[in-house]
Amino acid sequence: MQTLPEEKLFFTISEVAEHFRVNASLIRFWEKEFQLLKPHKNKKGNRLFTRKDIENIRLIYHLVKEKGYTLQGAKEKLKADSSKITRTTEAIDTLNRLRTFLLSLKYQLDVEEGENLSA
Repeated sequence: MQTLPEEKLFFTISEVAEHFRVNASLIRFWEKEFQLLKPHKNKKGNRLFTRKDIENIRLIYHLVKEKGYTLQGAKEKLKADSSKITRTTEAIDTLNRLRTFLLSLKYQLDVEEGENLSA
């Protein structure tokens, strides 16, 4: 997942879909299925998502796409224990960022080692 710009308050559905690497139609579908998704709509009817909306989509994404829950199962899990799910998804995000950093560091060290061998 890509990081979202810190300075923005609202995100379009295409930005959100790109962030999660899903189709915008899936975001619209989840909006109909999950009551906790309530994006703002402008006068044209375009959806504008806040960071809270994106966090809620992250929870749904984690349950449905990563854990394999059915929509009904995800709804029940969110109703029963959303704070635990939030902590879990935050931990997964942190671990993924750490993994990316470590892989980048390994690559840099490999490049430096290759330069030292050729010198």
